Amino acid sequence: MEDIAGFLGSHPPFDALEADEAARVAAVTETEFSPAGKTIFSQGTGPVEYAWVVRTGAVEIIHNGRVLDLLGPGELFGHASMISGLPTGFEARAAEDTVCYRIPADVMRPLLARADVLRFVARSIVTGRDVPVAALASSADPVQRHVEALVRTPPLLCRADEPIREAAKQMTAEGASALLVRSGNKLGIVTDRDLRSRVIAGGVSPDAPVSAIMTEPVYTVAADRLGGDVLLDMLERDVHHIPVMSAAGEVLGVVDDVDLMEAEARKPFLLRRAIDLAASPADLATAAAGLDPMIIALRDARVAAEQVAAIRSVVLDALARRLVGLAVADAGAPPAPFTWFALGSLARRETVPSSDVDSALAWQDEGAGPDMSDYAARVARAVDDGLRACGMRPDAHGASASNPQFARSVASWRAVLQKVSENLARDQALVLVSVITDCRPLWSSGPGAPVAGVLWEARGHPDLQRLLARFALSFRPPTGFLRDFVVEHSGERRGQLDIKHGGMIPIVDLARWAGVDARVVSASTLERLRAAEAAGTLDKTQARTLMEAFGYIFSLRLDHQLEQVRQGQPPDDFIDPKTLNPLARSYLREAFRAVASVQSGLSTELSLGIRWG
Repeated sequence: MEDIAGFLGSHPPFDALEADEAARVAAVTETEFSPAGKTIFSQGTGPVEYAWVVRTGAVEIIHNGRVLDLLGPGELFGHASMISGLPTGFEARAAEDTVCYRIPADVMRPLLARADVLRFVARSIVTGRDVPVAALASSADPVQRHVEALVRTPPLLCRADEPIREAAKQMTAEGASALLVRSGNKLGIVTDRDLRSRVIAGGVSPDAPVSAIMTEPVYTVAADRLGGDVLLDMLERDVHHIPVMSAAGEVLGVVDDVDLMEAEARKPFLLRRAIDLAASPADLATAAAGLDPMIIALRDARVAAEQVAAIRSVVLDALARRLVGLAVADAGAPPAPFTWFALGSLARRETVPSSDVDSALAWQDEGAGPDMSDYAARVARAVDDGLRACGMRPDAHGASASNPQFARSVASWRAVLQKVSENLARDQALVLVSVITDCRPLWSSGPGAPVAGVLWEARGHPDLQRLLARFALSFRPPTGFLRDFVVEHSGERRGQLDIKHGGMIPIVDLARWAGVDARVVSASTLERLRAAEAAGTLDKTQARTLMEAFGYIFSLRLDHQLEQVRQGQPPDDFIDPKTLNPLARSYLREAFRAVASVQSGLSTELSLGIRWG
């Protein structure tokens, strides 16, 4: 009995029990032996009156004759039917000689209803899972709160003709670092930084009107934006203050970076500034050396993994823009206006230390002579060389503006994008998908909107959704773990978990498909899933399930790579199953099941033509 209690207590959800509670469960637990091939319970029977825990051996989970999962020691099964009172949704069969612990329903039901165990229940039953992602974060975390709640004081306002001297006095008296200026129907802003740089250092008279040093029009945000999103806006625009507007258009106040992050986590602003001031690729390399320490400090400060990746991506945006600017300055004026685009994880703002830097380039046909392609190639090579000097890698598979496939005129891009309906090879199709769906302009030598518009035209192509759906089914997550092996969808057992291809890519591809269906322009995976839920492309359970799975897997991936960076090792996506504790294995298994469930539904709809007629 002590052996049973000890074993159960080392696996969820029994690890939440006190010793005496575990002993009471162990006292009524039965040991059941099943030889290889024996059915423990059949699909459609029940409801079952027990829950089973694998002690030794392995149990196959079979749905309609197809093996969906392979359970190893410590894994719980049968509880979904027991809780719901419904027939079993699958068959459980011993894959080899197996010993299970069988626990009666009258003991398990009270246990699984406990508040400290409900989280395990929610994660472990795919159908009916409805755990909001927001519940995983502390409500006190400013990046997870609506920015309206972060406004500390009413706005400080003055007229545009107010003397700078009087505005400065007003700011000092109120202890404010920013003041808003009414200028007709527009709104401007003056910050303490403006006073230092434009009045004290710049020589503007303190008696001049405040309009002489204000920034107009000021960038504002809606009251219901999340603090984390506003922080990224600040970093992207290199500003430290943003006014918050109500739904009625009234100014509620101003938030600054201090409201959003602790001092340790404000390092991205300093790094962003160093990048902007870099006068050469060598200066940029010096600044970029602070990127890994910065994201380690952010993660140590308990900033969410997705937020860390987004901040890292914004800093990489600045780095790429500066490299393009330096390359153009060295190459001379371009023969025709062109735009530089971020692709892939950088476009989605989901980069991690192992991420390549994907890019594309497009130039306007008007005025472009035969020298434009050579010019573009010189600039792209210089940017790639600069990235390597900064410790970054251009895409290893050729998704780079230095590859002629990714550097074209507008007319050439239009011709390529029209091929979306053709029976393309996977590599060709991936080129199209990356440019059409994961594409964000970073730098332009002239009007960039027409170029970006051409690259996004194909998003309305009637065959794009079918292509995206096929990609969303290309990578199947593993079915779980058996001892120290990862059990792949094919049944193969591997010694390492590829967290990118087995965990991240299936969710990213599903979100890309669903997001484009919801008419979302380039966005993060979580933004696409939220939009897909709002548009009805995914139902609430599917969207929330994928968001939670993405959050957990992304955190695991980032933490794995940051630990490698700390140890001076090159970051990768391969995790040794032996390093995962039972709870991590359980959460991963349920994340894999959730993704597989959504993929299964999409596969059925695709085969029946439900969505595409």
